Amino acid sequence: MQLARAAFLRLCAGGLFAGATGLPALAREERRMSTRVIPSSGEALPVVGVGTWQTFDVGDVAEERAPLADVLKLLFEAGGSVIDSSPMYGRSEGVVGDLLRQAGLREKAFLATKVWTEGRHQGIEQMEDSLRLFRTDVVDLMQVHNLVDWRTQLSTINVWKERGRVRYSGITHYTPGAFARLEQVITSEKIDFVQLPFSIGVRQAEDRLLPLCAERGIAVIVNRPYEGGGLFRRVRGRDLPDWAADFDCRSWGQFFLKYILGHKAVTCVIPGTAKVRHLVDNVEAGMGRLPDGKTRDRMVRYLEEF
Repeated sequence: MQLARAAFLRLCAGGLFAGATGLPALAREERRMSTRVIPSSGEALPVVGVGTWQTFDVGDVAEERAPLADVLKLLFEAGGSVIDSSPMYGRSEGVVGDLLRQAGLREKAFLATKVWTEGRHQGIEQMEDSLRLFRTDVVDLMQVHNLVDWRTQLSTINVWKERGRVRYSGITHYTPGAFARLEQVITSEKIDFVQLPFSIGVRQAEDRLLPLCAERGIAVIVNRPYEGGGLFRRVRGRDLPDWAADFDCRSWGQFFLKYILGHKAVTCVIPGTAKVRHLVDNVEAGMGRLPDGKTRDRMVRYLEEF
């Protein structure tokens, strides 16, 4: 019998949590998540990461930070590495930096952040702040957030790449309404990553941008995979189809993430969470089989019945 997300997460809390750490036992080699290659370098990147919008914007209170430390530890134990943040996300960069330093886990993290301001000097200042808050000399991916002053900021990012302070360059947006602008940058500039919204219910990226990124050798990070929680509200009280087991899917959260990862142009998806039980669900979507093209079409048709 297939499980709804809530029931699956209750089982995670009751059955998967083991050992002195209290974290799920996902570190066995056969339970590590899949990876995909970053086209511009050939480096392998785990397919499920963590977004920090709102979830990591907390203060210095230990009780607030402890669950976040567990989220990061579990991410790494499951074979993950990608942590995505931004100066726009309040205190998130600093919280991530503190937690990684305290746990001695910086070398396991693929740190992605953004520059979100206008002007060359302001951009440099903001990027310097991000590295300081992350407590690192090099950030793995620096992205122009929502295309703000993208020509100026991308020029600076490229200079930082040459100097070894940034490993990869990228651009982002959170709405399909910006896809034409994203395409303009993709076709006119040399970049390593594009971050964009894509989900089983918001599929416009499949029409043009995902094929274009594949054609031009650009890695894709997907944001808003759950549509801000809207997908879970849509399926509340509904059962997973029995055939979800054919691609190792045990919850609605995995159903949504596996749809995204079933597209070969997607490199990584970054659902945000501050809860270990949600991360268990998320990282397991990056393990096992994925739906093929026909199955993904079937998934869409099934959801549209609701």
